Amino acid sequence: MRKIIKNTLFVILFSVLILFAVYFAYLHFYASNDHTLSGNWTASLDMTEQAAVTALGWLQDIEAVSVSIQDMESHMQDLTVELSLTMEQTSRSTGTFSCGILPESYAACSQAAYEAFAAAFRELLTERLRMANYTDSMDEESVEALVVETFGMSTTSYLMSCVPNLLPSLEELQAQYGGSGTYEVSEGSLTRQFDSGQLVRTRTEHYIRKDSTLILSGAVDSAYYGYFADHYPVIYTLQQPQTEQ
Repeated sequence: MRKIIKNTLFVILFSVLILFAVYFAYLHFYASNDHTLSGNWTASLDMTEQAAVTALGWLQDIEAVSVSIQDMESHMQDLTVELSLTMEQTSRSTGTFSCGILPESYAACSQAAYEAFAAAFRELLTERLRMANYTDSMDEESVEALVVETFGMSTTSYLMSCVPNLLPSLEELQAQYGGSGTYEVSEGSLTRQFDSGQLVRTRTEHYIRKDSTLILSGAVDSAYYGYFADHYPVIYTLQQPQTEQ
């Protein structure tokens, strides 16, 4: 009887050890990845609304034909700039980071915003010409030629020269998002301490990591709130390192 009890306890103990081994293996190979934030992450910040509002304000100032914010947004779609975030976890709950707007992405987005505005401006100009009983051709090429003849430059160049910046400046965005320093994670919160000369000194955010996706939301800044304070969550995608050929 004692031998049976001993064997039974051994089987139970062995089974428990196996379960613990499987559990820790899972934590090591799967679950731990969701808590480790190391890697190069990128996110896309939507600039569409900002560009559309600025463009609409300028048109209203010059008393152009009636146009709505929805009309402007229909022309200005998918205007985004890329935000890079590099994190290196040095312990279970702390690490270092650096982040910032990619300048080449900002330049491309700014160019796309003005080109989109130029297309909308040509449509508005065509409407004005019809209202003035203009009788010559009013296809897109003809209207563009008329702009070049009138202003000595293309529609896009003309708007770039006289319209306020459609996007926040690169410096403003870098002040809002750029910098480097240390971070600490605790119970679903990510606190970043900036040690570079940024307006934001400390930022605490809720974070969720699932596989190659990192979501930061509910930012609480110690010193600065900007236009993008209402644009959370920011969704980052992990950029996997390319394997050498």
